[in-house]
Amino acid sequence: MTTQTVTKGLEGVIAAESAVCLIDGEAGELSYRGYDIHDLVQGSFEETVFLLWNDRLPAKRELEEFRADLARHRPLDDRLITFMKGLPAEAAPMDVLRTVVSAIPVSKGVSQIETDEASVKEAAMDLTAQFPTIVAAWERIRSGEEPIAPDPELSHAANYLYMMRGERPGPVAERAMDVALILHAEHGFNASTFSARVTSATVTDVYTAVTSAIGTLKGPLHGGANEGVIKNLLEIGDIDKVEEWVRQKLAAKEKIMGFGHRVYRTMDPRAVHLRKLSQELGEEAGTTKWYEMSVKMMEAVKEQKGLNPNVDFFSASTYYTMGIPTDLFTPTFAVSRIAGWSAHIMEQLADNRLIRPRSRYIGHKDLEYVPVEKRQ
Repeated sequence: MTTQTVTKGLEGVIAAESAVCLIDGEAGELSYRGYDIHDLVQGSFEETVFLLWNDRLPAKRELEEFRADLARHRPLDDRLITFMKGLPAEAAPMDVLRTVVSAIPVSKGVSQIETDEASVKEAAMDLTAQFPTIVAAWERIRSGEEPIAPDPELSHAANYLYMMRGERPGPVAERAMDVALILHAEHGFNASTFSARVTSATVTDVYTAVTSAIGTLKGPLHGGANEGVIKNLLEIGDIDKVEEWVRQKLAAKEKIMGFGHRVYRTMDPRAVHLRKLSQELGEEAGTTKWYEMSVKMMEAVKEQKGLNPNVDFFSASTYYTMGIPTDLFTPTFAVSRIAGWSAHIMEQLADNRLIRPRSRYIGHKDLEYVPVEKRQ
């Protein structure tokens, strides 16, 4: 028999070629479509989405048209709002997002959605525009309040905060949200993106592929790390207790959320910007407690374990200071990552082959079947 090599977790396995994202884990570099992430944060999330979907940056007129197109797609069908109002208030936001996304084509009365390029882009526009509307509407509904309609004059980032909180964000909060969305928009063949590609490779519709990705992102080893970070900070409570808390966790061989990465061997380049945002938001809010505690924890973990923070670490204090509820951290990740999921679905369908790996069998062999009457 031919020797079969098993790579647990597919680590280091090249599953396909992609032109969407380049990650250099050794150098700590990340680029979308050839543009360094440190340069892209100078722009907007809308510009980043256009780049991911079209393999180029938009001209000024194109960006204006793209913003307008997103604005047209943001409102949610009234039937979906009614459906959400019927869900139990204690339902997990990621479960609600997954359920509503899978219901969008049903609300349109469409049984079979085409997978040609134009139809895929239309569905991607639908989902990218409506993700923040869904998440913000659920926050209002579960709190006993009416959802707020999107404002066509506001940016994608500002609309998300406005629909969630009921007031238009200031420039610092809007910019922080915009940069956070850019930084989380895409990251190669991560678990949820690969899930979306595997699903779309069957030539199903975009809504189904994205539903698969949401289910994958829900797992705490992928999308829930920043929620774990803020829970840790709240548990510690004070900056003077950080070092001892870290020492105890490491001594007990417990994982500290927000540190280490499967790819990066240096500090996650996205964490650099989120650290700055966390500080700026804290200063504007009049308290830098969560930022300072985060820095203290980062230093303690680096000193005691040699690990660097990943993108989830400083996003926790950033989102918390913006007033985003803790259990909306992962849905907020999805509000951004839908851009990358869509780009990969487009790429997969453009040169598709069913993804069907093999496994190495390690179970029983040559067992004798015994009729049920003779089994003891």
